[in-house]
Amino acid sequence: MADYYTHFSCTLDVGNRANVEQALALYANSLPNEDGLTFPDGFRLEPQSDDSTELWIHDDGRGDVELLISFVLLCAETLFLEGRWGFEYALTASRPLLDGFGGGAHVVDLSDRSSLSWTSTSDWLAGVLAGGNGDA
Repeated sequence: MADYYTHFSCTLDVGNRANVEQALALYANSLPNEDGLTFPDGFRLEPQSDDSTELWIHDDGRGDVELLISFVLLCAETLFLEGRWGFEYALTASRPLLDGFGGGAHVVDLSDRSSLSWTSTSDWLAGVLAGGNGDA
């Protein structure tokens, strides 16, 4: 039996050190979602460095893209973040499988607190193979 993994590694600039501490508290004290998961169940979060305003967000082998987006939107609302933010992710498996590999990307509008756009490599590939032009 194969294991499936979602991998990502990205940063989120929260503007100042006070916001870094507040974001870390939001992460550590999150309430369970409808599936009973908290943010630490879906990804790891740590300061980029002692004096940085960026947070390093990365998977632990079982990354949860939806939890990551929920966290970033919560930070945007709580910390009054503006602009756009995005990340890429990879889908892998512990052994070669026909459906075991892929990936995608998401762009979030921090100002509007919404998911702006996303794409997946499997959707893109299916569209091109069906005669599309490859626009995602």
